[in-house]
Amino acid sequence: MKQPSVSISVFLILCILLVIPPVTAISLSPGNSFSGAPSIANGDPVYIHGIATGHPRDGLQVWLFGNNYAKITSVTPNADNSYEYELNAADTRSLAPGQYFVLIQHPMMNGQFDIYYNSATGTVVNRQLGTGTSIFQLTGAGSLQSPSGANALMQAINNQNIDDTFASTSFIINPPSAFINTIGDHAVGDQFTITGSTNLAAGDKLLIEITSSSFKPTSKAQGAEFSGASGTITVEQGSGALNRWSFPVDTSTFKPDEYIVKVSGITVDVTGSTLFNVVETLPTIPATPVPVLTEQTVPSLPPTTPTPATTTQKSPLSVMAIFGSVALVALVTMIRRE
Repeated sequence: MKQPSVSISVFLILCILLVIPPVTAISLSPGNSFSGAPSIANGDPVYIHGIATGHPRDGLQVWLFGNNYAKITSVTPNADNSYEYELNAADTRSLAPGQYFVLIQHPMMNGQFDIYYNSATGTVVNRQLGTGTSIFQLTGAGSLQSPSGANALMQAINNQNIDDTFASTSFIINPPSAFINTIGDHAVGDQFTITGSTNLAAGDKLLIEITSSSFKPTSKAQGAEFSGASGTITVEQGSGALNRWSFPVDTSTFKPDEYIVKVSGITVDVTGSTLFNVVETLPTIPATPVPVLTEQTVPSLPPTTPTPATTTQKSPLSVMAIFGSVALVALVTMIRRE
């Protein structure tokens, strides 16, 4: 029985290479830039499958490039033109984290690979140049690193004097990881779901264990009451770079205590853990009082009568006194002159 994996399809139809992947794979075209590659974890297998017409005598040549890594092998199409190449769990478990490039080469009309790998010298050879000329170093001292090696190989096969053709794809390998989302405190009797994420492939199995922090092994005579839960769940396809998982919990049999949640892989070596508390009852959060708006009546003031402005009138007597004084002074002056 095959393990869950990232599936990558490469199709060779009527001497034209097309990439028509299933839903779990990435759509790639020949000579693509290897962008948007899917990620898998060490220990998850990869299946590269497709259709190749023409029933080439020597099958298809598979080139796999990585950092300080190169593998060249072949795969034979089936009678219905389908083929599949597998990188099993042991293969990917030993691969260093990073991006890996895959090229599927078809020999086309002449039935031979005009670009091939010479394992004795570690070079890639162009068969059409003289009796065969090395065009670049793939392994050993002075070798091209990926993606330089993959790009050099694509350019060599794309040469107008070469009738071979190819399809390409890539994937990224990361160390396996499993994460648990924050849980928070719960009361005895609560039912809730623990959730998390992982870079393991959809379909992988995870073991979930919930144990009381105070639970310890005891002797047969003492006995011990276990409080917790455990179970196996299946990783589900996620919407982004990580896939997701969930585990339902019923705390009706739990004792109030601190609990440890541990997630671990069944076939892939990965673990993750976190803590949460189970209490008798959760503290009641007092409701915030809502302020009540009341209407206040403003007392009306009695109407006020405006006070007229006070005006000052000049006294007519003062004016007459002034004129009299002036006349008297004038009369005295005239008498003195006489």
